[in-house]
Amino acid sequence: MSTTTLTPAPTGTTPAAPATKVHDEGGIGLRNNLRHIGALVRRNLLQIKKDPESMFDALLMPVIFVLLFVYVFGGSVGGSMGGGRQEYLNYLIPGLMAMMGMNIAMAVGSGVNDDFRKGVMDRFRTMPIARSSVLIAKIVVELGRMMVATLILLGMGFALGMELHGSVLGLIGAIGLAAAFGAAIMWIFILLGLSLKTTQAVQGMGMLVMMPLQFGSSIFAPPQTMPGWLQTFTDYNPLSNLADSARALMMGGPVGHSVWLTLGWTVVITAVMAPIAVSKFRKKS
Repeated sequence: MSTTTLTPAPTGTTPAAPATKVHDEGGIGLRNNLRHIGALVRRNLLQIKKDPESMFDALLMPVIFVLLFVYVFGGSVGGSMGGGRQEYLNYLIPGLMAMMGMNIAMAVGSGVNDDFRKGVMDRFRTMPIARSSVLIAKIVVELGRMMVATLILLGMGFALGMELHGSVLGLIGAIGLAAAFGAAIMWIFILLGLSLKTTQAVQGMGMLVMMPLQFGSSIFAPPQTMPGWLQTFTDYNPLSNLADSARALMMGGPVGHSVWLTLGWTVVITAVMAPIAVSKFRKKS
């Protein structure tokens, strides 16, 4: 931390207003920017260490969802697919990988909003760091939490008898694709956190966004069993594309169409929402 020495103004003169240095993204440099992101990531990780209860959602959510859907809906939905719980388990786990990113992303928006209310973000904005580094550090830490949730999800799946019909590289590809899409979705929730006044409002709006996308998708059930109008929505739902991509990569099957659509959604969402979120962060009072 640097200190500034204030020199008194000469007698009889009016003190000049202190100059405010504006730190733009390009003037800081890539190396310093990465160093700032690393320092902020460490700060966020120390927060989790201080408050381990903040990891409960990432640790318990995969277990609850797997047990709930496999043993409550697995028999009926699996039967309609021509199999049983085993068939549904192989269908569900790749779909839930698409869901993890959405649920973890909502925590990013709530965290950003809470930091602003506590004045933490105001302190960051007075420092000589790129504004984007604060938000990117948030995303890096939440991606780490998402990876923990995904590993627990896969562990539960394999423990219950999930069979990997694809290759290990396909599994790694599915995890990477889910992480990339999850990072893109986080920019949307960061913008919500910067735009809404309270954490409760962020969570409420987040649920309004998540519920139709999650349940109006191919995550939990094949779209063929849905009404025609809902099938149309499901076809254009990016979560359906991600779930279908993960299934194809993990269980075998054609991957080109759904994977390219998911990558397209990821690029478009990031390209549109990230600059808006960073601009909102700069201007938020």
